Amino acid sequence: MPRKNDGAVSEPPLAVLQSGATRFTQVRARLEAARPTRGWTAALYEFLLFGFKQGWACLFGALMLAMLFATHFFYPADALIARYDVLTIGAILIQVAMLVFRLESLREAKVILIFHIVGTVMEVFKTAHGSWVYPEPSLLRIGGVPLFSGFMYAAVGSYIARIWRIFDFRYDHFPPHWMTIALATAIYINFFAHHWLPDARLLLFAVTAILFWRTRVWFTPFRKARSMPLLIGWFLVALFIWFAENIGTYTRAWAYPSQGPEWSMVSPQKLGAWYLLMIISFVLVSLLHRPERPSSVMVTVS
Repeated sequence: MPRKNDGAVSEPPLAVLQSGATRFTQVRARLEAARPTRGWTAALYEFLLFGFKQGWACLFGALMLAMLFATHFFYPADALIARYDVLTIGAILIQVAMLVFRLESLREAKVILIFHIVGTVMEVFKTAHGSWVYPEPSLLRIGGVPLFSGFMYAAVGSYIARIWRIFDFRYDHFPPHWMTIALATAIYINFFAHHWLPDARLLLFAVTAILFWRTRVWFTPFRKARSMPLLIGWFLVALFIWFAENIGTYTRAWAYPSQGPEWSMVSPQKLGAWYLLMIISFVLVSLLHRPERPSSVMVTVS
């Protein structure tokens, strides 16, 4: 951890500007080495830097959404290669490029591959039971599920893995790791079992609240460490994913039974499902980045 004086984190070492660093690391180091004046200018600079880092962490998901828009509005309906297959090929190329240009580590890519597998298994099951459909034809698919869909789950995993590293996440009052794994396993099982058994979603929400109600996540957007309740952080990310899902259904990449020929917004009830999925995603990433406690020099900023 960097040292801190008077509640401020020290500047990043200029060594990260060496030629072997990734372009993002170089840009980030220069931005973090800036010395904005005190007052509202410093606060504005920190806010903009926070947005820049968030945007960079969302790179994979943002590129996926851009492909959904581009293929929806501009891809010919009578093209030789199906739109879904183009999305799958494009997602693979994005993933390869992120590794080649070292925008993502090989360890992170392995965790993201797990997301892809976990998400695809869920997609195959859910589409078979009519939870949602992929209305267009394709060759690169498993059952009724085009393979690009797994990359949508991988985009969530990519974001969490990257944001954890970029903001140096630390945690107060984090529950035992085995409890979080047990909770994530129960959530995943319920996504399948509720088709035959009573839906345990409310119980899972209650257990989540009990386990994490004291947990705070510490993150460092610029010089000072900030903190917020982890439960609120998960909700904000789930809300963002819900917005992205509305974009996905608007481009007819997939559709829910409630969405007819005319597009309508995804039900806000889906926020609960995404919240629970966030917990699964978080626990999977925690296998790569083990939760650490904040250092003694971190201070709470109200």
